[in-house]
Amino acid sequence: MPETELTSTITCPGCGFAKAETMPTDACQWFYECDSCHKLLKPKHGDCCVFCSYGSVPCPPVQQGDGSCC
Repeated sequence: MPETELTSTITCPGCGFAKAETMPTDACQWFYECDSCHKLLKPKHGDCCVFCSYGSVPCPPVQQGDGSCC
């Protein structure tokens, strides 16, 4: 099994600002405020967290493919 990546770059759909963030391994992150435009990001329908919706790498549970999310 490949090693789980814990850093994901979140890109704001409002202004395009991107920032690398460390993902939590023990909880979902349902909200994220863009540092540039201050838009509050929420997961898209069907996604479990902001990293799965706006990140360059999905959250650790999705990466591990264990059938569950956060």
